[in-house]
Amino acid sequence: MGQYNNNDPFNQYNQYNQYGQQGQPYGMQTGMNNQQFGGQGYQQAYNQGYGQPYGAAYTPADTISSTKYNLIIGACLLYGFIINCIMVSTCYDAAASLIMGSPIVFFILYLAMAIAGGLMVHKSDNPVISFIGYNLFVLPLGLVLSFVLNVYVAVGYSDIITQAFGLTAAITLIMMAVSSIFPDFFLKLGRTLMITLLITIVAEFVMYLMGANLGIIDYVVVLIFCGYIGYDWAKANRVPKTVDNAIDSAAELYVDMVNLFLRLLRILARAQSN
Repeated sequence: MGQYNNNDPFNQYNQYNQYGQQGQPYGMQTGMNNQQFGGQGYQQAYNQGYGQPYGAAYTPADTISSTKYNLIIGACLLYGFIINCIMVSTCYDAAASLIMGSPIVFFILYLAMAIAGGLMVHKSDNPVISFIGYNLFVLPLGLVLSFVLNVYVAVGYSDIITQAFGLTAAITLIMMAVSSIFPDFFLKLGRTLMITLLITIVAEFVMYLMGANLGIIDYVVVLIFCGYIGYDWAKANRVPKTVDNAIDSAAELYVDMVNLFLRLLRILARAQSN
């Protein structure tokens, strides 16, 4: 996209560029990096649930049909995305004030909500408690999306948002289809994905402190979350089909998809700016 001129709305965010990388729109780098706020800060707490079987306490009376099970997963995902859309439309000022004004406070609050949400989702067999835990992911991620997407729109990158959304939807469907064909393969990836992601988080943080180019990290994280979508979908189809497990599975898939979307945004924006 080249250099921005003085009339480019991006310039109003230049006062915050100490958090970003030169030549990239601000929404791609916020505070300790939008993925550390929006996704990877969550991962340190939420990954404790990956690879842990749930549903052992359920009885046959608790199970529901496959159709109802999949409908609940879809409904929960739709709910999360609708809440995010509402927040993107209405919460930019609050999100910008919190993320830019007190980035460390936001990170601490987000991490606390992630820990609480992860425990509620993975440790509870009560659908109501699991749904509350799911919301502890949806709401802070909604703030991140509200901030990032509004900045992208302000700097003229609306088309990239559409492209990233389409790619995320297509990749999700493809990974679900492949996971349905090879579920055993994906179920073996849980520990590998968790370790790889944790290593990537540490590597990204070190590279960030050193001022290194983080471009390659985005591609690595995209691959990791593609794997997570396949893994979580395989796990969703392997555990007992209950309302609680449907909500748990939706929470995992939701976070996978949002993280994938945010990384694709950065990759596409970097490609266009170059």
